[in-house]
Amino acid sequence: MQVQSYLFFDGRCEQALEFYRKALGAKVEMLMRFKESPEPPPPGMVPPGFDDKVMHASFRIGDTVVMASDGCTEREANFQGFSLSLAVEREADANRVFDALADGGKVTMPLAQTCWSPRFGMLTDRFGVGWMSNVVAPA
Repeated sequence: MQVQSYLFFDGRCEQALEFYRKALGAKVEMLMRFKESPEPPPPGMVPPGFDDKVMHASFRIGDTVVMASDGCTEREANFQGFSLSLAVEREADANRVFDALADGGKVTMPLAQTCWSPRFGMLTDRFGVGWMSNVVAPA
C-alpha cells in the first residue's frame, strides 16, 4: 500500500508546477490537459475555458511523487489540516528550500533549532500549501 498526496490548485496548477520546479527541483513526470482526455467529461462538470487546464499531473520531488490538478472549479484552493514535510540532510538545503518556498508565501515558524532537529521551520507557500522543512540525520 502507498499513500500519495493529490493537490487541487483550482486553475493555478501549471503555475504551481513551475514554482515547485524552481523552488525544489521538481520534475513533472506526466501532465494531461482536459482537452487531451481520451473520454470527455460529463456535461457541466468542467467550467468553460478549462480545456487547457491541467486535468492530471504527477511530479517528483526527490524520491516522492506528488499528484496535482486544476480540479473542476474556479474557486480558490483551500489546503487546510495538513502540511507537506520536506526531510533534508543538510542545514544549507533546509535554508535553501525554505527560502524558496517562502517567496510570496507566509512563514508560520521561522527556521530554528529544535529538540529534534538543528533546523526546522513551517510556512504556507504562495498557493496556500503548508510545508515543513526538517533536517534529519542520514539513515
